[in-house]
Amino acid sequence: MLQVLTAVAEHEREAMLERQREGIAKAKAEGKYKGRAKTAMAKAGDVEKLLAAGVNPTEVARKLGIGRSSVYRAMKERKIKRVIGVAPAS
Repeated sequence: MLQVLTAVAEHEREAMLERQREGIAKAKAEGKYKGRAKTAMAKAGDVEKLLAAGVNPTEVARKLGIGRSSVYRAMKERKIKRVIGVAPAS
């Protein structure tokens, strides 16, 4: 009995995922499904300026409203070195 219920549940899950894929494909064809905007990387220039001014990465993230990992990702992609020992400009 349990095997029958498991088989039915698996079939329903596969059908649901197939309907979801069809819906996403239809939305993409209509230009309505674009995915999430990369807002954090759009602020990479601001990240670079703040870091050059001596602001630490945690404070940069707080000021720009992005995640700290996004700051480090921007630093890595733009090959930005962290400036240590510079007093931040007020």
